[in-house]
Amino acid sequence: MAENVARRGFLLGGAVIGAGALVTGCTSNEPAAPAAASSAAAPAPAPTGGNEAPGEKVVIGFSAPAADHGWIAAIAKNAEAAAKEYSDVEFKPVEPTNDINAQISAVESLIQAKVGALVILPNDGQQLNQIARQASDAGIPVINLDRVFPDKLSYRTWIGGDNYGMGVAAGHYIGKTLKDKGVANPVILEIQGIATLPLTQDRSKGFEDALKTYGFSVTAKQDAQFTVESGTKVAANLMQAHKKIDAIWNHDDDQGIGVLAAIKEAGRSEFFMVGGAGSANAMRDIKADNGVLKATVTYSPTMAASAIKLARLVAQGKGMSDLMEKQVPQSITLASETITKENVDAYLPLGFES
Repeated sequence: MAENVARRGFLLGGAVIGAGALVTGCTSNEPAAPAAASSAAAPAPAPTGGNEAPGEKVVIGFSAPAADHGWIAAIAKNAEAAAKEYSDVEFKPVEPTNDINAQISAVESLIQAKVGALVILPNDGQQLNQIARQASDAGIPVINLDRVFPDKLSYRTWIGGDNYGMGVAAGHYIGKTLKDKGVANPVILEIQGIATLPLTQDRSKGFEDALKTYGFSVTAKQDAQFTVESGTKVAANLMQAHKKIDAIWNHDDDQGIGVLAAIKEAGRSEFFMVGGAGSANAMRDIKADNGVLKATVTYSPTMAASAIKLARLVAQGKGMSDLMEKQVPQSITLASETITKENVDAYLPLGFES
């Protein structure tokens, strides 16, 4: 259910990947995009030297949930685009599915095919832990993407976004903006994804902690289930309950389409809003600067492209070019960056279509 480019970079197989440049979220629907903002966010052509030089051929199996959400759809596109960069990579995806048993069976088929590496974004890390462990035990390195397997023996490397960091980034943007405006006792609303999910709880905790540094707190929050329809309903309810609002943080740019529709319908504009995940349509709204959406914090599906790059390096026994260590790290947490009107042009090519 994050997002990058004025970025602090390190080399992943020779290509610069900022801790936050893997823009990053959600986990997370509509307007047509210009070519530069394609949700596939195809990486630039790979350099010809170093880790990017062709090596031993690697068959990389790939499994992810069904693309019923803009962010998830972009995960598969980013993975495929990264694989196409390399002449020594054969990309072997299985049918995406939201059925746990079907995903287990699909991963089993990749194990039986003796792929060289596996990239798995599980529907549920706990329920797919055993099949990932089976792959690892069979000598197939598993790159665990985003939703983590609880058993570290089930994967070689985990790469994913920073949910707590998303909240921190949103909290600092809202807190500083309100402080700079001299607003006292602001009404700050929070529209979550699915409140019961650990990722949502992490986002809310980061938001709360960051706001505290400015002496602020969340006035009210409600979850919108990561859907456009719920986003519309929840935003309408919150606006009806609060006749004055200073700021809103919406966790997810996909559901944000519904949130923004409700705001437009209500004719409200006395507040500003921050989004979450880094969708291309949210970035276009930020660039236009003619509405309440002023920023979004990243949780980018480009992490899937990085997962493919990591799988290739691990399978070929290589490390990461800018690190002294000879092996790929066991865990990589991507930073959540803040996209505003000032830096949006750099991030737009990495955005995904909601």
